[in-house]
Amino acid sequence: MTDKDIILTAEGLQELKDELTHLINNVRPQVIEELVEARAQGDLSENADYDAARNRQAEVEARIKEVEAMLSKAKIIEDSNSKNKEVKIGTSVTFTSQKTKKDMTVKIVGAIEADPFENKISNESPLAKAMLGKVVGDSMEVRELKEPYKITIKEIK
Repeated sequence: MTDKDIILTAEGLQELKDELTHLINNVRPQVIEELVEARAQGDLSENADYDAARNRQAEVEARIKEVEAMLSKAKIIEDSNSKNKEVKIGTSVTFTSQKTKKDMTVKIVGAIEADPFENKISNESPLAKAMLGKVVGDSMEVRELKEPYKITIKEIK
């Protein structure tokens, strides 16, 4: 993890808190139980179940530390319910690709929450960088690795 803030929506913050609670209250005790059962099988030097349980325990503890670190560096961005004037992190933006003439809606979130399958894009993506600070009606070029393309913002929520 870096020392910079981790940008999260209120929804993303709650998801991380829920994951941490689940890991601590459910997964960790389950892994401890698996370790106890594996130890009871005898010789630990050739006990695959014990090795697997120890590896699982290490993974769970690492994830708990990772989530705790993210929560300690979290910077919450507010979802704006008022009439949005410009694109910012936490807004949903509908835009038209000038190449395909199709509309698309994306929500700009922090990198941790980005999920292209839910149309949530990272504020660090080329598309989001091009849109940040723009208003309805603005056209801009999105520069990416392949070839740049132009879009026009139609709506900001």
